[in-house]
Amino acid sequence: MSSAYLGMPAFPQAAKAATQDARLRANLRRATHTIRDKRARAVGELDDWAALREAGRRIKDQTLRHLDVYLLQLEERVTSAGGTVHWAADAAEANRIVAELVRATGESEVVKVKSMATQEIGLNEALAEAGVTAYETDLAELIVQLGDDLPSHILVPAIHRNRGEIRDIFVERMARWGRPAPEGLTDRPADLAEAARLHLREKFLRAKVAVSGANFMIAETGTLVVVESEGNGRMCLTLPQTLISVVGIEKVLPTWQDLEVFLQFLPRSSTAERMNPYTTMWTGLGPGGAADGDGPRAFHLVLLDNGRTDTLADEIGRQVLRCIRCSACLNVCPVYERAGGHAYGSPYPGPIGAVLTPQLRGTGSEVDASLPFASSLCGACYEVCPVAIDIPEVLVHLREQVAAQPGHAAERAAMRAATWLFEHPAALAAAERTASATRALHPRTLPLGPAGAWTQARDLPRLPAEPFRTWWKRHRAEPPAAPQSTGTSQPPTTPQPPTTPESTP
Repeated sequence: MSSAYLGMPAFPQAAKAATQDARLRANLRRATHTIRDKRARAVGELDDWAALREAGRRIKDQTLRHLDVYLLQLEERVTSAGGTVHWAADAAEANRIVAELVRATGESEVVKVKSMATQEIGLNEALAEAGVTAYETDLAELIVQLGDDLPSHILVPAIHRNRGEIRDIFVERMARWGRPAPEGLTDRPADLAEAARLHLREKFLRAKVAVSGANFMIAETGTLVVVESEGNGRMCLTLPQTLISVVGIEKVLPTWQDLEVFLQFLPRSSTAERMNPYTTMWTGLGPGGAADGDGPRAFHLVLLDNGRTDTLADEIGRQVLRCIRCSACLNVCPVYERAGGHAYGSPYPGPIGAVLTPQLRGTGSEVDASLPFASSLCGACYEVCPVAIDIPEVLVHLREQVAAQPGHAAERAAMRAATWLFEHPAALAAAERTASATRALHPRTLPLGPAGAWTQARDLPRLPAEPFRTWWKRHRAEPPAAPQSTGTSQPPTTPQPPTTPESTP
């Protein structure tokens, strides 16, 4: 994982600070609500959305069940088309491979297509240590890089910045990389985009090496696919002489027919478009190879594991490997909307980050152990996921794993005591009577220990004056009142429990 995320606090501490930032919350609310509303309209145009969603889920599950077969087929097809395939077990190996490939070209700079996999492994930092400068070319990634910042959204990495902040970053930082921002730069989106275009154009034309990820890999043909909206990806994928693509092993699809399904719902779920403005596909070096002068003269595919095989072994957790990085779950999540992406301490924020990161990195650290609890379990993420990842189910599954780790002795003891109590009705009834008899002594809050956090924003509920068991036993013993003769037949009245404030939870 990128060294930029080392030393970050656990989610509760990070979220507590983030929720105090009024400007951050305003930026996030405005952006996420705009994106979610546009997505809902785009999805509503398709009568067969549910069928597409089910098809995507089945294709991904089938692929994951036979991942070894499809990856070997992919390797054979890429190699036969003139590309070179490298296997990376973890982030360190992937970074070493890419750095060596860049150094072999004699170049000291690369241009990059937006890539979650390279953020995951901290490639930019690793290249910098090797004396190579990596230039992000996606507009939002450029904003983050110029601002010495971290991405806070999968699709819109600079979602936490408003136009005024972006203008200030351009004015103050662009000159550091050779071209100052235009004089009198305003915060109009068109002006900001033009400033970025001028800043990047000479880098596109000068760079001899590019690094990308891929949205999909087709095992049938060895084809890689990148979808994007700005055209920077097309520039990086076609102009440089050497192209290096770092891709997670779960991104493979068996056939072209499978790709057709995903190209229907990825743009609608991510950018709320019917199709992406730029869809770039390449297979090795093409039929003419380096001789035809069209596209890179060398292509390297780095297949990244980095915890994915371990995730695949978990029958419940493996469904997160269906993820196509559309970010729809972030835009509907009430927790993400208030805490922002940086609170998750990972390149993968929001609901998908809360289930993906702990599986890729493990739950051994305080940060990763806290992520499965960064959710209200409202289920909105599952409802919008185009590949039907049941994120709430995985969250609960990961919480069980965290609770089973050392250091939760008090919690486990409490659960064992509760289990014993519920298995012995007489003891439970005695405990209920005792609790009601001592209700006047009960505190409204818990000021000490970890349990005190629960009552920081709420009071403990008041217990009723008598347990329900006692009330029910007493009313069952009373004979029903004789119905009064009114000339009409009335059903017998069932006794109701007391409705005093004390009995209301």
